Amino acid sequence: MHEPIILLAIESSCDETSCAISRDGTILANIIAGQAVHEQYGGVVPELASRAHMQNIVPVVDAALKKAGVALSELNGIAFTQSPGLIGSLLVGSQFAKSLAQSLGIPLIAVHHMQAHVLANLIAGAPTPSFPFLCLTVSGGHTQIVLCHSPLKLEVIGETLDDAAGEAFDKSAKLLGLPYPGGPLIDKYAREGNPTRFPFPEPQIPGLNFSFSGLKTAILYFLQEQTAKDPNFVAANLADICASIQGRIISILLNKYRRAARERGVKDLCIAGGVSANSGLRKAFQEMGRKEGWNTFIPPFEYCTDNAAMIAITGYYKFLAGEFAELSESASARAEW
Repeated sequence: MHEPIILLAIESSCDETSCAISRDGTILANIIAGQAVHEQYGGVVPELASRAHMQNIVPVVDAALKKAGVALSELNGIAFTQSPGLIGSLLVGSQFAKSLAQSLGIPLIAVHHMQAHVLANLIAGAPTPSFPFLCLTVSGGHTQIVLCHSPLKLEVIGETLDDAAGEAFDKSAKLLGLPYPGGPLIDKYAREGNPTRFPFPEPQIPGLNFSFSGLKTAILYFLQEQTAKDPNFVAANLADICASIQGRIISILLNKYRRAARERGVKDLCIAGGVSANSGLRKAFQEMGRKEGWNTFIPPFEYCTDNAAMIAITGYYKFLAGEFAELSESASARAEW
C-alpha cells in the first residue's frame, strides 16, 4: 500500500482566492473567498484584486488545512495556478506557493487554469467521463472545445476568435443596466422570459471556432433603437430580452459543440468553467445529449466557477507523472497550451 499523496492547491487567477486540500485526488476541503469590492466598478479592478488576494490567502489556506484536518508536515506537494489570469493576482498565489513549497522542502506543481477547468469533471463525488471525451469550457475570458485524450493530453479543437461567452453575458447585462456580475442575473430573469421573442443573429464562423463580438454589437444597436422609441422598453421587457440573449448565446455554443462531437465521434461530453453554472446552458446541454444519445457530464456547481479543487485534481495527475516546476517558474497572464 502506497503512502497517500496529499496536496495543497492555490487558485488566484482573478477575483477569487481559493485553497483546496486533496488526498489521492479526493477533495478534503475547498475554501473560496470572493471579492465584493469590484461590484461598484462594474468589473474586476486588477490592482484591487491583487490587494484582496494578499489579505485573503493566509486565512483561506489556514481554513482549508483545518477543515481537511491536515498539518503542513503531511503535505507532499503544492499546486498553484501559473497561467492565465491577472498577472498581479497570479503573482500573489504563485509566490505564496513557492515560499511554502521551499520552506517544507516539497515539490511545486504549476497548473494551467483552463486545463484545470476541464479536469474539474474528473473530481470524485459525481459521475465522471471516460477518455476520450470532449469538454466545452466556457468562462469569462475563454470559450474552447477541448478533446481530452488523457488527463495530461488535451487538444484545443475550437476557440473564440474575440469575446468569450462569459463576456457576452456580462457585457449584455451592462447594456441592460444590470449590476456586476451580470451573467447570473441574465440567467435569473431568463427563466421567466420567452427566448424566441427577439431573434438575435447567430454568427457564421467556419470550423469549430466561436465569435461573440457581432452578437454583442447587435444587442447594443437593438437596445439603442428600441429605447429611442420607448425609454421604458428594457424595464417592460427585461425577462424576454434576457431569455432571447441567453438563448442565442446557448445556441451558438451548442451548435458548434454538437458539430465537434459528431465530427470526432465522441460519446462522452462535458462542460466546465463559470458559465457552465448557467441553468439554461445546463438544461439545453443535457437535452442535446439525450437527443443525440451522448453521455453528458457537468461538475458540481462549486467546481464550475474558479476554485482550487480543480487545481488540486490537475496537480494530482501532474504529481503522478512527475511534472514538477522549478522555483524559477514565473506566472504568466497569457499562456498557450
